[in-house]
Amino acid sequence: MKKKELTCDGMIANAAATFNPQSLIVNLTHCPGAYQMIDANGQVIYVGKAKDLRKRVGSYFQGRSLDSKTIAMLRQVADIEVTVTRTETEALMLEYNLIKRHKPRFNVLLRDDKSYPYIHISIDQEFPRLSFYRGSRKKDGRLFGPYPSAGSVRETLSQLQKLFQVRQCDDSYFANRTRPCLQYQIQRCTAPCVGLISSEEYRQNVDHVELFLKGRSGVVTESLAQRMESASDQLDFELAAQYRDQIARLKIVESQQLVSRVAGDFDVIGLVFLHNIYSVAVMCFRGGRLLGSRSYYPKTVLKAKPEEVMRAFLLQYYGKRDAPKDILISQSVSDTDAIEDLFSDKANHRIKIKHRVRGDRARWIEMALTNAEQAAALKKNSNTTMAQQLETVAEALRLDEVPGRLECFDVSHTGGEFAVASCVVFGSDGPLKSEYRRFNIVGVTAGDDYGALAQVLRRRYERVKKGEGLIPDVLLVDGGKGQLSVAVDVLEELQLVGVCLVAVAKGEGRKPGRERLYLKNTQEPLKLAASSPALHLIQQLRDEAHRFAIAGHRVRRQKKLSSSPLEEILGLGPKRRRALLRQFGGLQAVIRASVDDLAQVKGISRQLAQLIYEYFHSD
Repeated sequence: MKKKELTCDGMIANAAATFNPQSLIVNLTHCPGAYQMIDANGQVIYVGKAKDLRKRVGSYFQGRSLDSKTIAMLRQVADIEVTVTRTETEALMLEYNLIKRHKPRFNVLLRDDKSYPYIHISIDQEFPRLSFYRGSRKKDGRLFGPYPSAGSVRETLSQLQKLFQVRQCDDSYFANRTRPCLQYQIQRCTAPCVGLISSEEYRQNVDHVELFLKGRSGVVTESLAQRMESASDQLDFELAAQYRDQIARLKIVESQQLVSRVAGDFDVIGLVFLHNIYSVAVMCFRGGRLLGSRSYYPKTVLKAKPEEVMRAFLLQYYGKRDAPKDILISQSVSDTDAIEDLFSDKANHRIKIKHRVRGDRARWIEMALTNAEQAAALKKNSNTTMAQQLETVAEALRLDEVPGRLECFDVSHTGGEFAVASCVVFGSDGPLKSEYRRFNIVGVTAGDDYGALAQVLRRRYERVKKGEGLIPDVLLVDGGKGQLSVAVDVLEELQLVGVCLVAVAKGEGRKPGRERLYLKNTQEPLKLAASSPALHLIQQLRDEAHRFAIAGHRVRRQKKLSSSPLEEILGLGPKRRRALLRQFGGLQAVIRASVDDLAQVKGISRQLAQLIYEYFHSD
């Protein structure tokens, strides 16, 4: 393999065809750059960055004592390639890109999330929309975040709906409304779609949302108090009461959130090594308000040093996102200044990485370390098989993060009668049986599976919207395209965002392993291999939902069959039922009896006898 080496002035030098470390080092420049170590198969096994390429690469071959990871790596090195850069910052960026491209096994690797979630506010509409967003930050409108997880975005959107009632529905849904939807009825929207609020007043609500997301809830409270006083002065006491209740809800939300006395935007990162696991906890503060936290488990070969893990985490975590002004870390890193310059150039504002802090910020680092320790303990004690299955589900469904909560629905009935729907819940540790739920289907035409599914989804997630449950990351329904369409419509109606919808259709011959998965916005079904761990988990969820629904259906059917129709007649209590059955000898005789015959039974009035007769003989 020919060796190419760039000098500071851009000239290319040829190294010996046979790898010779000493010959390579002599010919290396003192400029900054990145280097790649390559094995005999041509695979990149390690990528590094150097302020001085000759000194850094030479340090591997000077006979000094090395750690076990470096020794194992050098035994496999067959070649080294270097790329010279103008600055150390450019070398850092090149290092990040090379690691992302090659994923070298001797580097510390972080799971590469495809994108990070934001809250988006459209600004080019008369009635702006709040929405869950992933993707480029070049999107028109205002973005708030990034949030540490999809769950924290959904929680914040739910709070904003309760506080400010700004719409979150799709534009197509909004444009075609002729009457207020469910969100208006449960006081989660002001129904701008049908003109129940002026654009000026709606814009004020949007401004309050922005202030709240910037951590300036005190300004929002003051504004609402002024509007309440103005409404009171105009003797509009009903409107004043609405503002009063809104202020009270805002105070409740503030009391539930962890707010830092140190204002501003900053991230807190805690790193621990426990149970042979590196665990990193990230806490995101914006406007002094904690948006949420998330734990990561960097992949390492052998035992990497803590400073190496922290450095790799910083570079990869902020490689695709803009960093906040301050990053507080529990573990110092060697080239902090260069990393700060890289992040500052990328974000167009000065960024500081701080290790030694005092006061409240020191306590935030302690809290991040505590979270990292707990995450490491949970990782150790978690079911390994379940964790692997969830990871494969994320890969199969192309999710941006491993799902933490999956819910599956099924409906069971006999000829359309005694329909019962089930909802089973799986988490990172497997089935969460205490959260299973059954729903008796009522008011739906017998055999209408779509109507039954729509009813159970609406009942389930209306309660979730009211704060009586959690929103799943993945929602599965037993069925095909029709069931998927029903689920999409219901979730759009309820404005539940960030949920991956999957319809699980039975395969040919109803044989396991041949299932087809229908996803939103895809034409062709997804077919997983019969040996796929993701498919095994989906099958387990579907079968558990089916079992739970059948059990409930059988109970309801048996109860119905073992009960007497007489129990459904208003005013006919236990004593009168016994008197009727004793007088006529059985139910069939009661059904054949006339009104006069029924009225002769003790305790049965003429009016009640008429009710009994009409119950059995009306069409």
